[in-house]
Amino acid sequence: MKHFFQTIANIFKIEDLRKRLVYTFGLIVIYRLGSYIVLPGIDASQLANLQNTASEGLVGLLNMFSGGAFGHASIFALGVMPYISASIVIQLLGVFVPSFQRLQREGESGRRKMNQYTRYLTILILAIQGPAYIASLHSTLPPEAFISTMGGGWYGAFATLILIGGTMFVMWLGERITDRGIGNGISLIIMVGIIARLPQALWLECSEKFNQTTGGVLMLIVELLVLFFVFVGTIALVQAVRKIPVQYAKRIVGNKQYGGVRQYIPLKINAAGVMPIIFAQALMIIPIMFSNFNATKGLAAVLNNTNGFWYNFIYALMVILFTYFYTAITVNPTNMAEDMKKNGGFIPGCKPGRKTAEYIDAVMSRITLPGSIMLAFVAILPAFARMLGVNNQFAPFYGGTSLLILVGVVLDTMQQIESHLLMRHYDGLMKTGRLKGRSGM
Repeated sequence: MKHFFQTIANIFKIEDLRKRLVYTFGLIVIYRLGSYIVLPGIDASQLANLQNTASEGLVGLLNMFSGGAFGHASIFALGVMPYISASIVIQLLGVFVPSFQRLQREGESGRRKMNQYTRYLTILILAIQGPAYIASLHSTLPPEAFISTMGGGWYGAFATLILIGGTMFVMWLGERITDRGIGNGISLIIMVGIIARLPQALWLECSEKFNQTTGGVLMLIVELLVLFFVFVGTIALVQAVRKIPVQYAKRIVGNKQYGGVRQYIPLKINAAGVMPIIFAQALMIIPIMFSNFNATKGLAAVLNNTNGFWYNFIYALMVILFTYFYTAITVNPTNMAEDMKKNGGFIPGCKPGRKTAEYIDAVMSRITLPGSIMLAFVAILPAFARMLGVNNQFAPFYGGTSLLILVGVVLDTMQQIESHLLMRHYDGLMKTGRLKGRSGM
């Protein structure tokens, strides 16, 4: 405990780190306040039906990503999901379209252009999702909830513009946090929205268990223990690596010797992170979006039944496939082998060049299979939690996007804080050694 308080004191001794933390906290507060500002022309006292609808199925997932703004008919109702969807599309174009591949190789200037295209595509997606959301409000809320004097079409256009502006403002907040704060801004905003729902969900679960006449308290203790071990397992999945030994040849430069030591290439078992789950959920939300978020018929109804067999089967299968796909586009064995060869490195027992690339690719393929299966299992864990009696609000914290984002973002932010501490010769966050976190979400 003494080490913990000393670490907190060291954090606030560093002026730059202190300013970054205060700046980040201030922007997060602005985001949370904005998520409760109701769209103009809607009576906030008539939102009970919408909040009930927004707590179920994939629509509940959208509400979680927006930090509850979806269920409050807020100006931030669509959250950052349109931006995430646009980012996914741009990344896919970077794999299949030659012009986007060239942009990826242009460095910083290419990255800026890709970011600009992502923003344009985000606005296009918002222009589709905005009217769908307004239509869902008309079908969910009673007529007296709409107090605007505008005609239906004019009000829809006006509200859509506000929703577009709200999401773009949230994106701007995320970029400011990334540039001048601590951690990845968009990831932090998503994580804060998830954590904001945790106290209420835990309170509901505790109340439900304490009101049971027999075994309720014991079950609550078991649930919390299981949740602890699920967190431990998820941290292990996020941080697990397969080390490939690399030997560098000795070089004499002047009177100094360089190389001649063995290092390792750490290949992550889950190199794709949380992206396969986000990919899968983004695709599964599309049928619900085109049904104006009213998932009661056809494929939309099947995909909205998060406890159903087909939903979880399709979900797990898509997570496994997207894990392989995303790993293939982010980990390039050929480039790794070429860089190693240029720097005089080689894998013992493996020829430099093509043979090295084939060896790295084979290792990556072998470790991706168990990684993808474990990720798929984590993705569908909330369904098992609900089957075992955990309420709908608390169950998402047992797995899926919520858990992986919480673990990944916390590790990433802690790693950045630790780098500031170590750079100024303070002890790190962990008493037993340096924190080995993720490099990004």
